[in-house]
Amino acid sequence: QVQLVESGGGLVQPGGSLRLSCAASGSIFSFYVMGWYRQAPGNQRELVARISTSGTTNYADSVRGRFTISRDTAKNTVYLQMNSLKPEDTAVYYCNAFDLRRGNYWGQGTQVTVSS
Repeated sequence: QVQLVESGGGLVQPGGSLRLSCAASGSIFSFYVMGWYRQAPGNQRELVARISTSGTTNYADSVRGRFTISRDTAKNTVYLQMNSLKPEDTAVYYCNAFDLRRGNYWGQGTQVTVSS
């Protein structure tokens, strides 16, 4: 069983920055693809960014160049650095750990609101 705990959300003005953190319950990065997803009211949950077991990263077109996903294996933590935030980035952000054989796990989510 994998547990994921997100933190770092909040209210920020357009153009501002936030860094989200996702603390995992153990050393899982060698086994799981780690991802950040988001869900705005009335919308489906969508992939924002992910990092593979080998460290390869992928981004949604809407955030490429503004967001950066990274991980610290010593701290069992994945980060999402979000710069140049826009009102349309407002959503609940979820951390995800996925492995085809071991399972699919979600954190509880953290709210990000971009507003002046």
